[in-house]
Amino acid sequence: MTLSAAPRISCEVIETRADTARIFNIQRYSLNDGHGIRTVVFFKGCPHTCPWCANPESMSPKIETVRRESKCLHCATCAQDAVECPSGAWEHIGRDVTLAELEREVLKDEVFFRASGGGVTLSGGEVLMQAEFATRFLQRLKLWGIRTAIETAGDTSPRRLLPLAQACDEVLFDLKIMDVEVAQRVLSMNQPRVLENFRLLVEQGIKVIPRLPLIPGFTLNEQNVAQVLAFLAPLPVAEVHLLPFHQYGEPKYSLLEREWTMAGVKAPEEAEIALIKAMIERAGYRVVVGG
Repeated sequence: MTLSAAPRISCEVIETRADTARIFNIQRYSLNDGHGIRTVVFFKGCPHTCPWCANPESMSPKIETVRRESKCLHCATCAQDAVECPSGAWEHIGRDVTLAELEREVLKDEVFFRASGGGVTLSGGEVLMQAEFATRFLQRLKLWGIRTAIETAGDTSPRRLLPLAQACDEVLFDLKIMDVEVAQRVLSMNQPRVLENFRLLVEQGIKVIPRLPLIPGFTLNEQNVAQVLAFLAPLPVAEVHLLPFHQYGEPKYSLLEREWTMAGVKAPEEAEIALIKAMIERAGYRVVVGG
């Protein structure tokens, strides 16, 4: 089975019903996606083309079927059916959930949220592709007193972003390639709109935490970081998160039969990370490595 590359669809046009969303994972007990112990819901579908994406299963908004060779029994007759497969070698990536179903699922972890000051974070993919559902879902969680957050690249219209951000206690906002032309060519990203949306959220009094992926050959350089700092300088932002590149996503590309173009790229050395960290700290920001 060969899967084609994930389609790139604008955040403006892909949307499930307001009471149903398509997700591909729920990760519990996370400590890197907001304050305290978090339950992270990963939404399926992303309009961007980041070469370093660690979640290639998030790219397509469609439910995908994959086969894990390590689990395969090589049955004489194979229906290639994820439901009927006796070993679980064939499996679906992605499922549809209702507001009520997802609410029940994350509230199983309520005791951990209360004890740690944590909560629920919506990630992806790009959660803005299913913004109406996400907004309604977080509004329901707020009624339970659950702290909420999203992880986003912010590349959509303000009318979609702002209501969702207003339902959050914090927005983890990725700032990637700052050069407008390169961001469009490499990431399929409208960088001027991204930066304008960042400003808008800050001006609205929403807690926004900029996150900088440190990617060799793309963002791991002083010039890109200097552009980020110049953008942040007039804004009341106190904290910056650094996300060093890693190779953890490589096996997923093999599973999906997609090319991993970052093969052979080494993770940043501690000295490289320390240099960027010191540069940002000199500008007056508290720096967290790992988010």
